[in-house]
Amino acid sequence: MKATIFHNPNCGTSRKTLAILEETPGVEVEVIQYLKTPPSRERLAALYARAGITPREGLRTKQDEAKALLDASDDAILDAMVANPVLIERPLVETDKGVRLCRPQDKVREIL
Repeated sequence: MKATIFHNPNCGTSRKTLAILEETPGVEVEVIQYLKTPPSRERLAALYARAGITPREGLRTKQDEAKALLDASDDAILDAMVANPVLIERPLVETDKGVRLCRPQDKVREIL
């Protein structure tokens, strides 16, 4: 099974999720450091759709930049995330079984 993690190495939850993936037998892990290589708007929208969440639910609200998006549309939130990927909540993990925003990290087990 292939798993793609949109990862921030400075985030403890992201590191713990990556460890779960790496420790799971038969899982080939692709790591995308999304702050360096952000997903396209289309890819991000598709990830959220597969996860069954809205862009608002994928917004990292702890960031000061997110305050300006409190009343924004999903389209505006996606545009802001692409322009400033620090607004993307992490970690997002995609496998053939689906996509999860892995907070807490054990949510990744739902798609393994």
